Amino acid sequence: MSRARQPPLVTGISPNEGAPWTKVTIRGENLGTGPNDLIGLSICGHNCLLTAEWMSASKIVCRVGPAKDDKGEIIVTTRSGGQGTSTVSFKLLKPERIGILDQSAVWLDELNYYDMRTDRNKGISPLSLRPANPLGIEIDKGKVPLKDLENMFPSMSGDFTSENFSATWYLIENHSSTSFEQLRAAVGNLKKQASKKNEGSLAYVKGGLSTFFEAQDALAAIHQKLESDGTEKVEGSMTQRLENVLNRASETADTLFQEVLGRKDKADSTRNALNVLQRFKFLFNLPLNIERNIQKGDYDIVINDYEKAKSLFGNTEVPVFKKVYSEVETRIEALRKLLLDKLLETPSTLHDQKRYIRYLSDLHAPGDPAWQCIVAQHKWILQLMQNCKEDLIKEQKVGGVDLELDRSSALNRISLSAPVKRGGSFQTPKDDSWHYKSPQQVRFVEKLSDVVISQLPNFWKLWISYVNGSLFSETGEKSGQVEKLKKNARQRQNDFKGMIEEVTRRLVQLVRGALLPSSLTEQQLRQYGGWNTKTPLRGAWLTQVIHTVRLSHEALSALEIPNDLLQVIQDLLQDLRVHCLLTTLQHTEEDVKRLAEKEDWVVDNEGITSLPAQFEQCMVQMLQSLKEPMECKPGEINIFNLDVVQDKACEQCVSIMKVFIKCLEHLSTKTDGEIGTSHLSVDLASPDLFGGIQKDFGSKPEQRLIILSNCQYLERHTFLNLAEHLEKNGFTTAEKIIRVQRHIWFLIPLFKPFLNLKKHEHDSLIYLFSFPFSLSDSGVRSYLKEALVSIISVHAEVFTVSKELVSRVLSKIIEAVAEEMSRLMQCVSSFSKNGALQARLEICALRDAIELYLTSESLTSFKQALEALPQLQSGADKKLLEELLNKFKSSMKLQLNCFKPASFQPVKR
Repeated sequence: MSRARQPPLVTGISPNEGAPWTKVTIRGENLGTGPNDLIGLSICGHNCLLTAEWMSASKIVCRVGPAKDDKGEIIVTTRSGGQGTSTVSFKLLKPERIGILDQSAVWLDELNYYDMRTDRNKGISPLSLRPANPLGIEIDKGKVPLKDLENMFPSMSGDFTSENFSATWYLIENHSSTSFEQLRAAVGNLKKQASKKNEGSLAYVKGGLSTFFEAQDALAAIHQKLESDGTEKVEGSMTQRLENVLNRASETADTLFQEVLGRKDKADSTRNALNVLQRFKFLFNLPLNIERNIQKGDYDIVINDYEKAKSLFGNTEVPVFKKVYSEVETRIEALRKLLLDKLLETPSTLHDQKRYIRYLSDLHAPGDPAWQCIVAQHKWILQLMQNCKEDLIKEQKVGGVDLELDRSSALNRISLSAPVKRGGSFQTPKDDSWHYKSPQQVRFVEKLSDVVISQLPNFWKLWISYVNGSLFSETGEKSGQVEKLKKNARQRQNDFKGMIEEVTRRLVQLVRGALLPSSLTEQQLRQYGGWNTKTPLRGAWLTQVIHTVRLSHEALSALEIPNDLLQVIQDLLQDLRVHCLLTTLQHTEEDVKRLAEKEDWVVDNEGITSLPAQFEQCMVQMLQSLKEPMECKPGEINIFNLDVVQDKACEQCVSIMKVFIKCLEHLSTKTDGEIGTSHLSVDLASPDLFGGIQKDFGSKPEQRLIILSNCQYLERHTFLNLAEHLEKNGFTTAEKIIRVQRHIWFLIPLFKPFLNLKKHEHDSLIYLFSFPFSLSDSGVRSYLKEALVSIISVHAEVFTVSKELVSRVLSKIIEAVAEEMSRLMQCVSSFSKNGALQARLEICALRDAIELYLTSESLTSFKQALEALPQLQSGADKKLLEELLNKFKSSMKLQLNCFKPASFQPVKR
């Protein structure tokens, strides 16, 4: 069967894109002969016949339905032409989601309405109805881990609904691979959305403008028809009925939507409240957050939140905001008090102090918390120093036993029990005796020094931070408050200087009270004294104290504290060094006094005992112990440059040597019973101190000879060595030591009894020289020979002890004998001829026999003795005298050989 007309052809559509329910105008050819001829219309596969309105064979108006395809053809079907074709297409846009209470110019599919209600019933917040893709472009999730994003953007969020939204985070997370062109398109989408929101109701009117026009046309047609009928004001007329219908429709609509509108108003109020809470949740949650962060100690977070709240709501007039903000201020005030209490709490670290001060500064705390902290720390340091003294004095009293005597005896054992070897090392041997408890005063100074070194540096650093302003701002930013606080700090410089002076003065006075009580007044002694000073500290302990005080001074100097504030410590060090010097010399003198008890009378091959070496060792050990305290550290003076100190030290050194000479004198004058068996011939360093006792000692004269030998060694070696040591260590005592050497030969007169003639022999000699007699053939008489034998005996004894001592001892003895002979010759009132010759013979014989040991004094005595004799007149007398002398020398040649020079050769050492 053939068709009468051609199939419909669609050649245009306006608009060519749009959302569902968009009204479009279709134009073409053979679109039908009338409304009844149109039997089909589809756009993008959706049947639109229900809304189609046939206008003419070339025009149809309809609304686009919700098609499945995004883009498709427009197909028109007529009875006369059948199914047609299309040369154009329509693009269906996705519709915006409209809420159930939003304005809309078209009727919405109920499905969408119920979908939204279903979504809301699932608990979705109205805020979540915002678009999930605000840029309107394809989302491309990147591979950057969420943890890395959190580290890159702390305290921020990639959620665009969050207050802390970060656009950079969002782009990295969702569009890391998006091209630049797409991002430009996204910017256009954002601008469209912004302009759409700004248009508001006007956009709604534009979107539904055609609907309004249709309604207007319908109302105008009705109005025109009513006017033509003339029934618009007649009761029961169509107009009246229409009005009643409309009024009932309005009332019905109001009734239907009253509950909905009520819920809408309530929802709007709730939404507004939620929006306020969401928008200002920071303020509403701040009081609780402050409490939680204070408990956790996160004061930085509290301060930052408070600053933010203060800048936003500090001057607000909104009642609810003012109420919440007042609650915040109450908690901040409590925090200020808490931080101030923590700041003034002791003990505390410098880091915590700075932290609390900065917190209080950021919180605008009243007053000056930094200065309050400095004052509190100053009082705390002084209290710690005073507690050191009180604790140790209390411990000293509780102990009840003074261990100082034990300490002194232990030090004595250490200093006197070292091996005695000349030329060897004088190092003090290690001994368990050192491992006893140190004296209370020493431990007090160490503890006091620890307090100062541990507390004062932080105290000084706190002040420096206070002055330069770094205490109030880590970044060094200059604000009005910081500058004001720095100005306050500069005004308090004198007050802080007084604090440092008080600390250093208290340190010095406490040390003086423990070690130098004589340098304090009675009032100061009552406050800083109270120590048991019956037994003074020895030099070793004082050296340790000086070392401790020096460490304190060095630690404080390293802080760049002005020198004038530390001068009192330098003065203390000077007094301690002088005290150490004089105390060490005094204790050395006491140690030297006890050296006589160590004499063992064991003679070495040089004819001396260990006593000189012990004395030299004692002195060298004393000088070694003084090396550290006498050393001049930076800022210290050489105390030997002080005339008073030098004089006292030199006098003390000379006194030590005189004390040692007194010890030798004491040994030489001991009775045999005193010498007894108390002398030990064992090594003093041996553990068996009483392991052996020498029983066979020489006679007392032999011990005197040993002492003389020791004296000679002292004169020739020990004293000279000591003078050199003392000069090297700053003592100017060489001349005084040389003068002291004159005192060491006090023992020579002890040997006079060897040759003293008995009184009855004196009388007989005087009578013999004056009585006429014939000259004996034997020549020299026996008394003189006995005298020579006695001298030879002394020679032998001295030679046995020390060869070098022979000349000195015999010279002194010859002087005594010559003086005695001169006295005897002067006692004779008159000589007979033979008596004068006999006296001349004996004087010359004695003089020639001991010629090797004659001194100027003995020669003078012999000359005086010969001058007292009558001169020889005849040559026969002279010849006889010469013969008798030769006979004497020949007969006693063997005995006189000991007086020959060859018999006294120096022994090589």
